[in-house]
Amino acid sequence: MHSNRGLSRRNCLETMSCSWGTELWDQFDNLEKHTQWGIEFLERYTKFVKERSEIELSYAKQIRNLSKKYQLKKNSKDEEEFKYTTCRAFLMTLNELNDYAGQHEVIAENLSTQIITELSRYTQELKAERKSHFHDGRRAQQHIENSWKQLESSKRRFERDCKEADRAQHYFDKMDADINVTKADVEKAKQQAQMRHQIAEDSKNEYLTYLQKFNKDQHEHYYTLIPHIFQRIQEMEERRVGRVRESMRVYTEVERKVLPIVSKCLDGMTKAAESIEPKMDSKQVVESYKSGFEPPGDVEFEDYSVSMKRAVSESSFLNARGESRRRSRSKLWPLLKRNKLMSLLLSLKLGTGQEDYSHLPPEQRRKKLQAKLNDINKDIQKEMDQRDALTKMKDVYIKNPHLGDPDSIDPRLEEITQGLEKLQLEAHKFEGWLTEVERKLLEKGSESQRRQSSHFDSQGNTPLTNNYGQNRESPDGSYTEDPSTETTMQFKSRSTEFDDEFDDEEPLPTIGTCKALYPFEGQNEGTISMAESEMLYVIEEDKGDGWTRVRRNEDEEGYVPTSYIKLFLDTNAKDP
Repeated sequence: MHSNRGLSRRNCLETMSCSWGTELWDQFDNLEKHTQWGIEFLERYTKFVKERSEIELSYAKQIRNLSKKYQLKKNSKDEEEFKYTTCRAFLMTLNELNDYAGQHEVIAENLSTQIITELSRYTQELKAERKSHFHDGRRAQQHIENSWKQLESSKRRFERDCKEADRAQHYFDKMDADINVTKADVEKAKQQAQMRHQIAEDSKNEYLTYLQKFNKDQHEHYYTLIPHIFQRIQEMEERRVGRVRESMRVYTEVERKVLPIVSKCLDGMTKAAESIEPKMDSKQVVESYKSGFEPPGDVEFEDYSVSMKRAVSESSFLNARGESRRRSRSKLWPLLKRNKLMSLLLSLKLGTGQEDYSHLPPEQRRKKLQAKLNDINKDIQKEMDQRDALTKMKDVYIKNPHLGDPDSIDPRLEEITQGLEKLQLEAHKFEGWLTEVERKLLEKGSESQRRQSSHFDSQGNTPLTNNYGQNRESPDGSYTEDPSTETTMQFKSRSTEFDDEFDDEEPLPTIGTCKALYPFEGQNEGTISMAESEMLYVIEEDKGDGWTRVRRNEDEEGYVPTSYIKLFLDTNAKDP
């Protein structure tokens, strides 16, 4: 029998077709360990694919966020940049990158539906099948062990009964040979020996019966039951290996299917790069910044050695000189004054804001809060649209399971729900701040109106006040206008008006007075500090950029926020 097993093993290796029931008839425990290892390997591979899917999703999310971060915002101040071919090409690249991210999401979804979900379900089925097979194997082992125990028990009983029969026979022979023993005792010993012989004979027959039964059970166990059970275990294990093979093939096909689309995305990026035209961008610079003015001519020689041939009044002479200076300096404004103005604007924009914009005056704070609330509401609407789309997709999957797994939608729905809750809390917070500042503005406006009415009754005239100054609160930090409009407004208003704002020119005439509603530090270039309730002379009105030019004395003048003062225009005002 052993030589037949050795021959069978060699044939198994040569033909790659063998039976575990024949070759591994005595390796029940090792097969149990091996199949358990197979299930653990399957779970490990499933976990690997799951982590790969998570990496794809994370990568796609990061790519989408990157594309979104650099996308052109609606009504953005950078929108003007996209008249250049480089910027348009960059926008095309961002769009292609967004599609590229979508393909990685497809990879993650297909890995989840075609491998992870299927292998997870198959692993549970495999565990149940393995448990059933080894339960049958243990039951067969228990049966043969019980049969062996019965055989051993009958064998020991037969041995014991034979010894008892021998002792009874010796005792009878001894009693029969003793002349002093009564006939009755001899007869009794004889009957006892005969009974023991009969018991031994019965034990012998029982032992032979159990021996035959065990041999039959053993033959059936090793040549029928165990081979059949091991064959089913072998088939189960081969199916597991085949399933791993198929999953690994699908793993590569999932990515191979998106390669054509990824290639198209890359082709689109290449096309975007090739669309850049340096000459066209150069021409666009000319169209954007060309002023149309002629270059300045030669400066004429002014001969002061010749006596003046006509008398002029001091005032007309001063006015003529002032006008001459203003005209000459006005032509040089783009070169002389822009750097100073830019430094002023940038310095005003610097400064750390707060989430509730409490560092801004009330009106600006209201605008900022309203704009922030509008952005949050847009995000909420976007999330709700995505939630509705996913809900519809899930309904389609429920009605058509072959299109996809409905449960795969739940994580994204949960994520969107949590995001909506956060956005709604954020919106509620900003609504509270907005309500608060609107209430304060309303109270401030009523108080200011009463104050103006009282002043009119006592003075007999109506002061001209700045609309913003009535509704401003003292800010925590420096004041600045909305960054999206401030630079444009100031350049438009100051490019031709502020010719001599930092030069030592003759003082401008005053056009009125103003009262400081709040203290102002005036730490930036071109500004002047003031204390609360301080009276100053106005030498230039607000040109629409939020700043008024004032003077304290002949040596101190500069700009202050219009919203920080109450303005009283008076044509009869005089210099201090």
